[in-house]
Amino acid sequence: MTAQTLEKPTAATVRRPAGPARRTAWLVGCLGLLALLAVAGIAIGAKYIPPGQVWHVLLHHEPTNGDWIVVHHSRIPRTLLGIAVGAALGLAGALMQALTRNPLADPGLLGVNGGAAASVAAGTALLDLRSFGSFVWFALAGAAVAAVLVHVLGSGGRASATPVRLALAGTAITAVLTAFVNGLILLDPLTLDRFRFWQVGTLAGVEAEIVGQVLPFLAAGAVLALGLARPLNALALGDDAGHALGAKPGRTRLLAMVAVTLLAGASTAAVGPIAFVGLAVPHVARRICGPDQRWVLVFSAVLAPVLLLTADIVGRVVLHPAELQAGVITAFLGAPLFIVLVRGRRIAQL
Repeated sequence: MTAQTLEKPTAATVRRPAGPARRTAWLVGCLGLLALLAVAGIAIGAKYIPPGQVWHVLLHHEPTNGDWIVVHHSRIPRTLLGIAVGAALGLAGALMQALTRNPLADPGLLGVNGGAAASVAAGTALLDLRSFGSFVWFALAGAAVAAVLVHVLGSGGRASATPVRLALAGTAITAVLTAFVNGLILLDPLTLDRFRFWQVGTLAGVEAEIVGQVLPFLAAGAVLALGLARPLNALALGDDAGHALGAKPGRTRLLAMVAVTLLAGASTAAVGPIAFVGLAVPHVARRICGPDQRWVLVFSAVLAPVLLLTADIVGRVVLHPAELQAGVITAFLGAPLFIVLVRGRRIAQL
């Protein structure tokens, strides 16, 4: 992909963009699929619980029942976290691709994931961090610092932060942060032992309290992201045209970076970095609904949890009774999906 391709405004290349009725029908179908996967996520695991028993333990308070304990203390928090984190990653990926006009962008492009991971690794090594309550602040701080550095480097002094400059600056910052994390965990075996499980990206072993702790950050980021849909539609025509239409490019990019920091930083703190969700899902959303960011963001927020819950359920089954982390499965599922999308259309046109 050339710099010229990144500089030019791009639009989703669907042959026949769906109308409002068709989009609504697709959205209802995706929500139904998400609901089915949520029920499956509660029923399937090391111990299979039939759907009838699932409904029974959901409707009755039986704290001495083994199935009730498994469902309420493990699988419901795990499923809710998967939905919340999946929606956050989908929104962050859609924002990144719209913000940079780069179809290969994801939350890692601007160093957000790298900053969060580096900060958590440093906190684990130096301060013996172990809980989400401490992880999240380090992750958000690291993500914010990385995003600011990328913006400063991408601005080039008095120059504006163009999509190409942001992409190049993000790539450089991510490379430095990745090297820092690798060096840190190799020098400290204890940090490596604690960090390696989190680094893969997993929903397993989630405590119920984490869901309540992460939701405010994700909700704030989601509201901010959805509120940027119209300005991003205007900026898709280019900065000059967007400014003429009333959008403020600098303000929109700053708010988008804040939203991505909240979404990706809190998600990374809760479950670790999960690949391909934020990269592949927005392309699927654009195939369904066209280039309108109001619909792309909504579909991304629904389809990303579908992918993440599917990966989590597959991970519980494929090595039963052991589990394979969701981050590993998303790579196996997301990479072929993305390759199919690339082969179906020129990626520069997406």
